[in-house]
Parts: sequence; C-alpha cells; structure tokens
Amino acid sequence: MALDPTKHADWEIAEEAETRMKTVYELGEQLGLKKDELLPQGHYIAKLDYRKILERLKDKPDGKYIDVTAITPTPLGEGKSTCAMGLVQGLGKRNKSVIGAIRQPSGGPTMNIKGSAAGGGLAQCIPLTPFSLGLTGDINAIMNSHNLGMVALTARMQHENNYTDAELAKRGLKRLNIHPKKVEFNWIIDYCAQALRSITIGQGGKMDGPTMQSRFDIAVSSEIMAILSVAKNLKDMRGKISRIVVAYDRNDQPVTTADLEVDGAMTAWMVEALNPNLMQTLEGQPVAVHAGPFANIAIGQSSVIADRVALKLADYNVTESGFGADIGFEKFWNLKCRYSGLKPHCAVVVATIRALKCHGGAPIPVPGRPMPEEYGRENVGWVEEGCRNLLHHIETVKKAGINPVVCINAFYTDTENEIKAVRRLSEQAGARVAVSRHWQHGGAGALELADAVVDACEEKNRFRFLYDLDPSLEKRIELIAREVYGADGVSFGQEAQAKLKRMESDPEMKDMGTCMVKTHLSLSHDPSLKGVPKGWSLPVRDILTYKGAGFVVPVAGTISLMPGTGSDPAYRRIDVDVETGKVRGLF
Repeated sequence: MALDPTKHADWEIAEEAETRMKTVYELGEQLGLKKDELLPQGHYIAKLDYRKILERLKDKPDGKYIDVTAITPTPLGEGKSTCAMGLVQGLGKRNKSVIGAIRQPSGGPTMNIKGSAAGGGLAQCIPLTPFSLGLTGDINAIMNSHNLGMVALTARMQHENNYTDAELAKRGLKRLNIHPKKVEFNWIIDYCAQALRSITIGQGGKMDGPTMQSRFDIAVSSEIMAILSVAKNLKDMRGKISRIVVAYDRNDQPVTTADLEVDGAMTAWMVEALNPNLMQTLEGQPVAVHAGPFANIAIGQSSVIADRVALKLADYNVTESGFGADIGFEKFWNLKCRYSGLKPHCAVVVATIRALKCHGGAPIPVPGRPMPEEYGRENVGWVEEGCRNLLHHIETVKKAGINPVVCINAFYTDTENEIKAVRRLSEQAGARVAVSRHWQHGGAGALELADAVVDACEEKNRFRFLYDLDPSLEKRIELIAREVYGADGVSFGQEAQAKLKRMESDPEMKDMGTCMVKTHLSLSHDPSLKGVPKGWSLPVRDILTYKGAGFVVPVAGTISLMPGTGSDPAYRRIDVDVETGKVRGLF
C-alpha cells in the first residue's frame, strides 16, 4: 500500500516503494530485452546497449511519440516530470505497452531549490537516491570530457607562449596562435555556483598557464551534453566532439578540439555514457533516463538515442522537454526532431491552477517561502486572465502541426469553477483537456489524461518545422522571437552583432540549428513579465557557437549559464542515516 502524499515527503514515498521494486532483469523481461542488451549497474539500475537493441529491432515499427511540455512555470515549477511519470503510470493502468524517456537531474538544482526532478507524490521515478546523486556517472563523464578540452587549450597556450616555433616543432606541435581574448571554451561543474561566473586563471608564473579571464558554467549546459542529446551513435559523437570550437586564432579562424588533438581522448570519456539508463516508475513501468535538464540555457531534452530505443521497445514513449513550450518544446520541435527525424504524435501542455493565477495577477511565489495565501482561495478571474499564457502555448504546439492535450495538474486547493474555466478556454482553442490527479493517486489518478493522449495519438497531424535552414541566422532568431515568444522584434548587442557577422560568413553555419538561451519564467527576456507580454523586443547580447553539436546559441537578456544557489537550498535538509547509509531529505 503506497504512502499518502498529503502526509509523507517524496523521499519517504520513494523509500517505501523501493521495497517493492522490480529488478532490472524483470524490467528487461517486461521490455523483451535479450540478456546481452541489458548492462546491470546493480539490482535496480541498468544501462541499455542501444547498438544491439536498435540493430535487432531495426525493422520493428516505432511506437507513438508523446512530448510533455508546459505553460510558463512559476519559480516552483509546474510538476512536468510528475505529470510525465503520472502519464506513464496511467497508460500502464490502461494496459498499454509504455516507457518513459526523461532527463537526468543536475546536482545544481538537486542541492539548491528545485529538487531532484524525479517527479513527486505517487508519480515518481525510482530509486530516488541514485537518480538524484549522479546515477551511473554520465554527468561526471561529461565534466571530465569537457574539462579535458580546457586543460588541452590552456596547456597549449602556455607552451606556445614559452617555446619558439622550432622548439614546438621538436615536440610535434604547430603553432596555433590562439588569441587569449577570443577563447570560447570554459570550465564546468555540476553545481549552482555564482562565485565561479567570472574568474581569472594563470595567476602564477610562466609555467602556470596564461593569465586570462575565464568562467565556470553548470555542467549540463556543456556542449558535450548537447552532443550527448543529439548524437546518433559513437561515430557521430566522435565527429561532433572533433568539431567543437574552443577559441579563435589571431586571424579570427576557429581552433577546434581536433586542432588540439584532444578530441579522441574527450570521446573516450563518453563511450559508456552513450548508453541510456534504465529505471522505473513507482508502479513498475520502465523509464529510460538520459541527457540533462535546463532548457533555458541548454537543449534540455532527453537524448535522441533514448527516444529511438524507447520507440522500438514500447507502443508509447512519453518523453519530456524542459520548462514551457516557448523554451523546451521549441527546441524539441526545431532541434531534436530535426536531428532525429522522429515525428511526435501529440504534446501534453501541463498547467496548474496556481501558475495560471500567477499569470493572472496573483502575487508571485518566492522559492523557500510559504505560498501566498491568495493561492488557497478561489479566484476564477485570475485563472481566466492567466489562461492567456496557456492559450499562447497551445498555439505554439499547433504551429508545429502537433495535437495538443492540456493536462490540468490538479492540487487539492483547486476548485471546480477554476477547473471548468481552464477546460472551457482550452477546448475553445482546439485542445483536448484532462484533469490529472497522479500526484495523489498515481496511475489511477491519470486515467483521464491517458485516455486523452491515446485519442490524440490516433488523430492525424501535420508536423512541420518553424523554419528551414535557408534563411539567415538573424532571420531565424527573429522568427523564433516573434512566432514563439510574441516579441515585436530583436535587438542585437555589439558583441552579438560582431559574432553574427562572422557566423554569416561561415558556410558551415548554414546547416546549424538555433538553440536560444533566455529566462524560463516569462515568454519575454524579463522574468518579472507574466502572462503574455506585449510591446517588447528581445535583446540578444551574445551568440555562442556550438559547432560540434550543430547549434548557434543566442543569449538573451541577463541570463547566465551558471545559476546561483539560493539562501535556503535543499542541501540544508539532506542527510544520511549513519546506521543504514540511506539518504534522507531528497525531493
């Protein structure tokens, strides 16, 4: 008997459910896996040998492809991962062959404010502790691979500063003439560490590397993570890593990891990480976990490999995109689907009454503080006004030619009048609507959602990208800003303009996707602007080049690739039972 989520914390529910978990061998049998296709990492977690699975099942038709996205969230999130797990459990209750494909959480939010991203209540991915604390080491492999590239770059700069061309030649090196003020690469760490956003390195003598400005970004924003998300196989990953631009030389020509002869070693760190991880829901449905979060500063998708495997192993694959449809879904639509060639059958847009109230005029909740009391009282007017944001996201999904399903992620404080208002406005906009109570009741509470998704998957859609690759990069950025965010236009800062000019002169940039970086807390660049802001322009201050992943990365507003840790972080409540070794306090 599952614990009552109104009386017990998520970690307590997960810990109790873990006493009834299926072993990885039972999950493998449930999925029809061969013995050598399952790579156990203990009793309850495994890696999937994607090469063997895809080769064996290459002629099997794919299952139905479902993406879970959301409205613009509050700072507390919308429960998108919880909904994804609830939907998987609901489809399981309907006796459907189903698998989830979700992202691995970063140590940054796990130890900060947002928590583990395993779901919540009676809709979770388990076992919770390994899921939240490194899993099988994929993010650690990304950090080692990425930082090795930075080690190679700084070492090469030191040697070129200290040796003549003849001395370099004796060591088998050719001078690369790296410009110290045109270094594109950086360091990464898997925490929210604002003190590392701007650092100075090489402050010793001439043997301690060049003195220059540098920075740390959070690990999941790394180009290596982006490559893991979109790589088709090891050969594809090897080629992408070799094309990573780490700096520019004094003639403004790119310097790559291949130029540093470090691309092979960087790939070596990533070989095992290419295999997706296998876990399960509280109710025993399989879940593939692969790649990372943060769609506001990264691609924020589970991997193409995980989705391809999941679509062969089950009739329904429920994947998830980070944050709202303007951020995660747009990248799922125009980047991930472009690289994978996969076409989704429907998209679930998650909304909560409390977030709709936030967009409709209620006080903005602050993480770490009690929810304002206004959220516990009925206010249909706030909900109806907030639905403008929901309707905007429904239209974004419809622009992709995908069937939208609105999931009202129900809370016990929601009233029937508030729910009726959301249902009425969403159906008028052409979306199916389902109320889901998976947090409190698990799969049994998600049956209405499961049925709506099954119906949507049976209806034909006309999937299409927002843009093709012929227009200039500038026009593509403007198209996303206008059509997805609702901006009047785009303004480019001086640095962005200079990079835009350089990129437009590079023929290889023509085939690269556009991976936008902006706040997830508003359709605009300003997190304080709720609802559907009008009369604004998107300020693009910088444009990064992820040539290996195949992305151009415009950076809008003041957002940083290194989030900060708040004043009341989650790590204050996480501890270990020294008698049993069990971790307590994860959520």
